Amino acid sequence: MTQPPDPSSGSPDPTPGGPAPLVGRRVAVTRAETQLGAARRLFMAAGAEVVDLPALVVTPPDSWGPLDDALAELEDFHWLVFSSANGVEAVEHRLLRLGRRLAHRPGGLKIAAVGRKTAARLEELGAPADFVPPAFVADSLLEHFPVSGWGLRLLIPRVQSGGRTLLAEAFAAAGARVVEVPAYETRCPQGLPSAALAALQQEQLDAITFSSGKTVSHTLQLLQAAYGSDWQARLRPLAIVSIGPQTSERCRSCLGRVDAEADPHDLAGLVQACARALEGRPLRAPR
Repeated sequence: MTQPPDPSSGSPDPTPGGPAPLVGRRVAVTRAETQLGAARRLFMAAGAEVVDLPALVVTPPDSWGPLDDALAELEDFHWLVFSSANGVEAVEHRLLRLGRRLAHRPGGLKIAAVGRKTAARLEELGAPADFVPPAFVADSLLEHFPVSGWGLRLLIPRVQSGGRTLLAEAFAAAGARVVEVPAYETRCPQGLPSAALAALQQEQLDAITFSSGKTVSHTLQLLQAAYGSDWQARLRPLAIVSIGPQTSERCRSCLGRVDAEADPHDLAGLVQACARALEGRPLRAPR
């Protein structure tokens, strides 16, 4: 199956044929420490100066046992459903320990992937997804899943804590037998980098972007640790930009607002949403 281009790879340009919409803007990007590069490239291509604000540390789950047990019975599943590239990495890592690979999965096993980045990573591993929903959210996968769930056995590797159980619950309600196992964990970093602290302290940021609910929750923890009860003042001048509906919901519950939401729900959409949120606002970053 041919997948659409992955926007997190730095292509396509989020503003093809037009001027860079974020020239003169300084944007804080919250992602996992190991995943800041793709977002940085896209925001820089749009003209922004990027301040890294890593809000996630990706680690192994507390125990590999549940995932290893499921992978030992991989032949018994009809579908393997990935909602993140982190899940793909974890499964490939554990399969390699068994002398196996996703590229050589059982013939009767199909793969579904939520999101271009997830699908692109599967392509790189030689295991292209059999189904990618048109919108890059779990709800779209459920709505457009190509077969009835009745009688299917599904394996869903997911984040250990804080992720949504929507997929498992919905497939179970449709008559599928679902095995949901922790494949990785995302934890809060120890503190904010000095560059991010300085930019917040000196009000040199125009916007802050969030790519998951956990980046919102962890950023709140980091701000509270750094600024105590004054943390809200650090965000007041900034546009708050979210990658999708669930992240927006977390922004509202934790931070009190969201100024723009990406559509489509990917990194290129996040850049475009940031430009919309800042349109007409005076530049805050001094030059």
